[in-house]
Amino acid sequence: MKAKSLSYSLLVAGLSMGTAWAIRGQFGHEQGAAWAGSIGALSVLLVAKRADWYARMFQVALAGAVGWGIGGIMSYGVVVGYGRGIDFVNVYYGLMMLFVIGGLYGFLGGGLFGLALADTAQKPVRWQQALVEMLAGAVVIYFLFIEEWGWLMTPPRSELWAACLGMALALAWFMDRTGQVASLRVAVFSGLGGGVGFAFGNFLQVMGQVSGIPFNFWNVMEYTLGFCGGVGMAYGTFTSSWEPVEDRSRKSRIWFPLLMLTLIIPGVVWEQTFEIPRLVDTYAKLVTGDTANLIQTVRLGALAAVLATSAVWFTRYYRNKPTELVSYDDNEVRTFFVGHLGLYTVLSLLITGAVVSTYRVEQYLYLINLLIISLLIGRTKPGFSQRGLYAGRWAMGFALVLFFMALIALIAINSHGELKGMNRRFE
Repeated sequence: MKAKSLSYSLLVAGLSMGTAWAIRGQFGHEQGAAWAGSIGALSVLLVAKRADWYARMFQVALAGAVGWGIGGIMSYGVVVGYGRGIDFVNVYYGLMMLFVIGGLYGFLGGGLFGLALADTAQKPVRWQQALVEMLAGAVVIYFLFIEEWGWLMTPPRSELWAACLGMALALAWFMDRTGQVASLRVAVFSGLGGGVGFAFGNFLQVMGQVSGIPFNFWNVMEYTLGFCGGVGMAYGTFTSSWEPVEDRSRKSRIWFPLLMLTLIIPGVVWEQTFEIPRLVDTYAKLVTGDTANLIQTVRLGALAAVLATSAVWFTRYYRNKPTELVSYDDNEVRTFFVGHLGLYTVLSLLITGAVVSTYRVEQYLYLINLLIISLLIGRTKPGFSQRGLYAGRWAMGFALVLFFMALIALIAINSHGELKGMNRRFE
């Protein structure tokens, strides 16, 4: 794959996942991360321009959604506070733990996404076995690390990072045993991108606060995690070898992932986010007078948007397909991608009140990102190169990560005094 073509591909994937993950900051938890993960997966498919992958876009996007969504159970608020400290030990610890958390996001998201790409009739993925092993890994590692040994990362918050670590280890073992080299490569690079992105994003957040610039630098941290995670997932995909699969998919395998992506996940996002107390708290600060009607309009309008788009997608991509074997072209995949990300953006504008006030300027940057992504997607050219698993290079890469974290930790502690939200893990 030529360097220029690869660069365009990585940029599109990074912008897509970065935008979606920044939007995810308004919604949080598993459902918000799942929606963002599906957008990142779809962006890679669009850049790849493979008809056989297009035919399975909903299955692959759902796998990416589940993988990235799992990480939503992890708590990281206290860990972010460690990175705002004034001594090297606490700041370095905070950055490295954010590397672990971001790495788990990416490894699980990239791993399940890669397995969905590698799932062929000749070499089917044993999904039931993989999921059972991941569940067992979560239980065993959480019990050992947290309950038995007391290896706490972020007291007094939830320590479910250990459950995610157990799932990641089980997934890696499964991919290694079953010869899923390409999927494992995607998982590793996606995890590397997510880990570096989260830690570096925390550094940027601290530097942003120190600068005094009036901007939502927490959102910058979220965007950086998504951007780097998307780049890593795309790089692992385009530097791996994939077997061709059937360029048509049975309708019986489409309806469930389609409904999950367009109705269930967005529906949970709406139900968990567009609560009246939250809307009252937001809009009362932005609009004078009685806001009751406005709040009901926003709440029901968001629900109507979710239901209407779900109905449109289900009709277009399922009901209007007359044959049992279904295929999709580039225009159909692009339309769904832009619409899916567009709806996520609209919900973000509604929940933050950015539709009536410009106090959240970063919200409008999502629209600019969406425009740039839409323009760049058409310029990308498909291409793949095969690169193997090099343990020596990965060890050297990890050493560079350790050095990089130490460097930005030193810069951070010498740039400021005590900051609001600072936490200490070690006295």
